Amino acid sequence: MYNDYRPYPYPASPNTPMYNPYNMYNGYRMYPYPYWGTPPTYPSYPPKQPIKLKDYGPCPYVVNIEEATTQNDYYRIALWTGEYLQLTLMSINSGDDIGLEIHEDHDQFIRIEEGQGMVMMGDKKDQLDFRAEVYDDYAIFIPAGKWHNLINTGCTPLKLYSIYAPPEHPHGTLHRTKADAEKHY
Repeated sequence: MYNDYRPYPYPASPNTPMYNPYNMYNGYRMYPYPYWGTPPTYPSYPPKQPIKLKDYGPCPYVVNIEEATTQNDYYRIALWTGEYLQLTLMSINSGDDIGLEIHEDHDQFIRIEEGQGMVMMGDKKDQLDFRAEVYDDYAIFIPAGKWHNLINTGCTPLKLYSIYAPPEHPHGTLHRTKADAEKHY
């Protein structure tokens, strides 16, 4: 009788607690959400804003490189150009390629963020004996003096960023399409 928490038949019983955190009367718990339904969902703060793609160099700059790369729809855009280093973003359409090229005086680093492709390298323009398939999160290191090409073999655009040391393109480079890029070179 003393541990009986049911209000019936004794609603004024001194053993009945005024607040029961487990709400034993109806079988539903009140804690941690004192209302019916699912807990509320809140938007993430701060809300994501698109990254303005332009050349920020040579000023100090910090960016989420994965978001900037996947957001880019230009064939090539310089995101940061300094005196000794350059970062460009590229989006290569399905079945298209970067184009066969060589950099005699500098190395190149490429990181694939989305898509798949085939990278080819070699000592001669007509003898690209190194071949490798590349996918999301792959890194490609191209030594100075190597002929190379990267072909998009997937069904979606190949999104990548490239680092040149020293810079390869003029400050503020923006090529909307591969045809625009070929006009400048």
